[in-house]
Amino acid sequence: MTDAEWAVVRDTMPVPAWLEGRGGQPEGYCHRVMLDAIRYVTDNGIKWRAMPADFPAWDRVYAFFRRWRKNGLVKELHDRLRGQVREAEGRDAEPTAAIIDSQSVKGAASVPAATRGYDGGKKINGRRRHIITDCLGLLLMVLVCAGDVTDRQAAQVLLPQLRARFRKITLVWADGGYTGRLVEWAWEKLRLTLEIVKRSDDMTGFVVLPRRWVVERTLGWLMRTRRLARDYETLPASSEAFIYFSQAMLMSRRLARPARSERSRWAAAA
Repeated sequence: MTDAEWAVVRDTMPVPAWLEGRGGQPEGYCHRVMLDAIRYVTDNGIKWRAMPADFPAWDRVYAFFRRWRKNGLVKELHDRLRGQVREAEGRDAEPTAAIIDSQSVKGAASVPAATRGYDGGKKINGRRRHIITDCLGLLLMVLVCAGDVTDRQAAQVLLPQLRARFRKITLVWADGGYTGRLVEWAWEKLRLTLEIVKRSDDMTGFVVLPRRWVVERTLGWLMRTRRLARDYETLPASSEAFIYFSQAMLMSRRLARPARSERSRWAAAA
């Protein structure tokens, strides 16, 4: 991280318990170094044991990652960054609408049979990432499960969590994979309007569909980090943690960039 990016991340990091007098021991490594190491693994897709010598020992970095995954700290950091990005874009911190979609990825040999499956539509043996984003494409919810879990089945898990976490959201856009009884169920049980955005019969080739392109772009962002190009994790929770780290990297870099007007002033001065 650059100094500007670290200034953004530092202000949004969870406060350790020992700093607030709630017990525990001070950590032996700087948080900036540990986060840089995890971001290096996320961005470059290396094995934990292949950690460069510039970083702390790989088992210490992995222990830090595991603790953040188990305690939900990576999601807390991600959510705080998302609120700042939304406010920087002139939006409220809490969204009022969302888009849902999924992405199937091949599973490596390290993915156990209990959490992998075959996606017959995409013809992929591995896992499926079910995500919900806001209208800016920022991640709201994520669920990683076996590839044979359908969109409707995953939505019945994600949508109640979305409704409980974001009370202002009343509209969710989705593709044709979410049609059927799910639309009525979402309205009757959650008071959520699930609007299906379909391709018309006269469309040929690639066509940008309203609202759906936002979540598709987010799925494309995930594939830019090599650790997510394939699912290598034994636990689905680790896959979800890497997704949150990937999006946190994107948002922290966006927040650390100088404003457009300031960049224009610098360009004019040059």
